[in-house]
Amino acid sequence: MIIYGKQIVLYVLDKHPQLIEEVMFSKEIEPKLFSKFLKLGKKIIKLDNKKAQALSKGGNHQGFFLKLSEFSYTPIKDIKDMNFILVLDGLTDVGNIGAIVRTAYSLGVEGIVASNVKTLNNQGIVRTSAGAMLDMPFTIYPKSVDLANELSQYGFALIGATMDGTDLKKYGKIEKDDKVALFLGSEGEGISPKVAKKLDLKVSIGMEHKFDSLNVSVAAGILIYNLKK
Repeated sequence: MIIYGKQIVLYVLDKHPQLIEEVMFSKEIEPKLFSKFLKLGKKIIKLDNKKAQALSKGGNHQGFFLKLSEFSYTPIKDIKDMNFILVLDGLTDVGNIGAIVRTAYSLGVEGIVASNVKTLNNQGIVRTSAGAMLDMPFTIYPKSVDLANELSQYGFALIGATMDGTDLKKYGKIEKDDKVALFLGSEGEGISPKVAKKLDLKVSIGMEHKFDSLNVSVAAGILIYNLKK
């Protein structure tokens, strides 16, 4: 797995050096910083601009690249032992998922399940989450409705964000020991109908100016903050 960009590379160097397999630069690095990479004892490669552009697919790499060991998903049994988790029902957009992971980690969500998807671009999500993906327990589950059934049987209250849900202002906060799974659907499709029927509670965000659309990552932040505060 290749990641690029100075901020995330330095984050991994500081927080997850054990994941680093190779270090790559496409520009000269300040000696004091370079010495930190040398101490890893890993292979350091100098890239030409063409190779750097190819690895970053034209993205803003700032001359910093790392090859990391492959991302490991958290077992679903460990996720079920948590109290407050997110379920991303059918979300695939790398930017949205990364932003949600970053926000969720910052606000104290314990784990995330991506459901109704077979694979995800983990490399992209690690980058768009500013590295939070490496800290947040995360897994994939094939079918959202099966996951909803399993979580319900395990004692989770299933809360879903829908357009016709209860205004958050009318809903109380989550207590520390409550087991809650917050379901978020994609912007285009929303939560799948079969899952919506399984929800214990539907919530929504009260909107002003007759404007009824928020980016899913923005909505996630508002919902998490208000449910936990």
